[in-house]
Amino acid sequence: MKLNTMEPNPTWGPAGYEDAVEALGRAGLTFKVWGGDWCKDCRQQLPDFAAALREAGVPREHIEQFPVEKEEDGSKTGPQVEEYDIEFIPTIVVEKDGSEVARYVEDESIPAAAYLGERLEEAEQTA
Repeated sequence: MKLNTMEPNPTWGPAGYEDAVEALGRAGLTFKVWGGDWCKDCRQQLPDFAAALREAGVPREHIEQFPVEKEEDGSKTGPQVEEYDIEFIPTIVVEKDGSEVARYVEDESIPAAAYLGERLEEAEQTA
């Protein structure tokens, strides 16, 4: 399954995101992205994130996309939603060797690429 919102923004550029792009491109990372093409936040945030992944040279097979639907009560349903405790979208989980090393959830104050870049830098320093 694929999210249309994960098509890279063709006008996005790496200026100001060099450190984040470098961190996203580290070997051994897998990106799991939950979103919905119907979701305003996903339409705003995911194309730029996808462009950053492309710039970082992340292989497509290291990016897993999970389309999510919203139920009448506001809960989310879709692949692995319960296993990963997905409440808000977009949510992006970064894993290395099958373990979660960073998570971005919809309402962070900075873009997903920058936020995850910072978390990956922190994880690298504490490893």
